[in-house]
Amino acid sequence: MAAGHVVKVGIIGGSGLDDPDILEGRSEKYVETPFGKPSDALVLGKIKNVDCVLLARHGRQHTIAPSNVNFRANIWALKMEGCTHIVVTTACGSLREEIEPGDIVVLDQFIDRTTKRQQTFYNGTPSCLPGVCHIPMAEPFCGRTREVLIDISRKLGIKCHSKGTMITIEGPRFSSKAESHMFRLWGADVINMTTVPEVVLAKEAGLCYASLAMATDFDCWKEHEEAVSVDKVLKTLKENANKATSILLTAIPQIAAMDWTDTIQNMKCTAELSVMLPRH
Repeated sequence: MAAGHVVKVGIIGGSGLDDPDILEGRSEKYVETPFGKPSDALVLGKIKNVDCVLLARHGRQHTIAPSNVNFRANIWALKMEGCTHIVVTTACGSLREEIEPGDIVVLDQFIDRTTKRQQTFYNGTPSCLPGVCHIPMAEPFCGRTREVLIDISRKLGIKCHSKGTMITIEGPRFSSKAESHMFRLWGADVINMTTVPEVVLAKEAGLCYASLAMATDFDCWKEHEEAVSVDKVLKTLKENANKATSILLTAIPQIAAMDWTDTIQNMKCTAELSVMLPRH
């Protein structure tokens, strides 16, 4: 184990990508947070001796629509559980010819098209933290964690794009063709319904957050391709979910072997310095 902080990895599993079997010695823990209940029980266990906490983003029965995911409770619960890192999986549509269904994208940027979601732990109400948090979002994802994921994907021979801009829409509907074309013009590479506000809240919480996005379809912009449908998404996920699993199983021990003292300290400082406290 490297010196410094003991690494504990929270894993948030997306649709079709939340298999609890990746953890050894599993136990379940139901928790409450100041922001309500998380999506489901936290599943505690280990991956090659590294403590991990797995959470199904949409609940284990996939009952929670994207707009109704309690992102604040999910991130808060993982922080309370002592996680230093959050590595997540998400299904997404591809907006680029070169990102094919079954490919993995290690996200580095996002565009937010959501409208209904709480994006901060500091919103001035008594149940929240005091003050207003203006968290910097120039680099939303943790660079060091991303590098490990990219490196491991390559070593495992899994086709992986080393960066990508995720556009997060409110959902639950898929995009119109006009929207799909517009998002391409904006520079988005992939599209989903959950990266925002998860990545924002993780940064407020001072956690190292990285996302493995799996392309399942070409949304609806591509001529001569069948437009996205639930059937198609689930079929691609079924055929390719093992890629995300094998990356996690190899990357997590590698993350735990690194020294994260400075990174975690910097994340904490950034989060603290971003809060403007009420004047008395």
